[in-house]
Amino acid sequence: MQEFRGVFKLETYSQAVDSIVREPRTWLVTGAAGFIGSNLVQRLIELGQNVKVLDNLTSGYARNINEIIKNTGIKKASNLDFVEGDIRDINECIRACDRVDHVLHFAAQISVPVSLEEPVFNNQVNVNGFLNILFAARDRRVRSLVYASSCAVYGDDPKQPKTEEMICEPISPYGLTKLINEQYAALSHRVYGFRTVGLRYFNVFGPRQDPKGAYAAVIPKWISSLLSGQTPVIYGDGEQTRDFCHVENVIQANILAACSQDPEVFGKVFNIASGRSTSINDLYRIVKNRLAEIYPEINGSGPIFNDARFGDIKHSSADIGKAGRLLGYEPTHDLEKGLEESLNWYVNHLS
Repeated sequence: MQEFRGVFKLETYSQAVDSIVREPRTWLVTGAAGFIGSNLVQRLIELGQNVKVLDNLTSGYARNINEIIKNTGIKKASNLDFVEGDIRDINECIRACDRVDHVLHFAAQISVPVSLEEPVFNNQVNVNGFLNILFAARDRRVRSLVYASSCAVYGDDPKQPKTEEMICEPISPYGLTKLINEQYAALSHRVYGFRTVGLRYFNVFGPRQDPKGAYAAVIPKWISSLLSGQTPVIYGDGEQTRDFCHVENVIQANILAACSQDPEVFGKVFNIASGRSTSINDLYRIVKNRLAEIYPEINGSGPIFNDARFGDIKHSSADIGKAGRLLGYEPTHDLEKGLEESLNWYVNHLS
């Protein structure tokens, strides 16, 4: 995708990758022992980047860091600097941001149910922790901060697909904290000129996603249940819809956002998804059928339907046009391709 707006050239993903390979940079990834963060760190290491990691290992795992080292090799992994620390500690954030070019922020309390049960804790991590990273990065003159937001900011507005210009009315403390992050980031750009980019993720899946994690981890939960002979659970009638986005698309979006030089991008938020929604019932059939190709005994397995959970939205579909126009985002993995590329990892690690 090549186009011009004034003097700012819209880069393709391959061009952005080429630029950081030619001139390696130093990246701080918070929450990098988690699912999305660890996949992104691995790609950056593979591309010859220097990567600092800040994680308190609350919802992330040291095994994910070890897997990165195993997959990239000792020589490349020597560019990885892991620090166990908490974003609620401002001094840890300041030290982590020292001599860093880009910050990719994923550290958060990620569970909607936990946010409903412990809203004060949720706020301490997701708002206070975010502010620590935001202003530590600004004060250390980091080039840009790309941070994880969520489709949870939209709430249960029936209008589909979701566009970034819609009025956001979250229905959980988790969604509210993500919206507050967006507002602080936009304010930081307006007042201080600091380059921030928010990415509103729709249901991300892929290798290293925890089957014991938050509600969004439905794919590994089901695979784990089916492989262990248990019956998976669907909350509600299964007709609720989600846009399932493979982690490869998220990696692309982060690198594009961090490398952007377009002033129209800074202080903004972008939907990051595949652009296609799937019902939970259809998702279950796809997952079960793919597994049954390997384990035929799974073919007869049927789900258990339980009551819908409070705080879960009914339908969610994303308009990704803005990310395409301004970031050059072009998702490469739909649900089927993402499952095809991830299934071996799920089977090997969850069986």
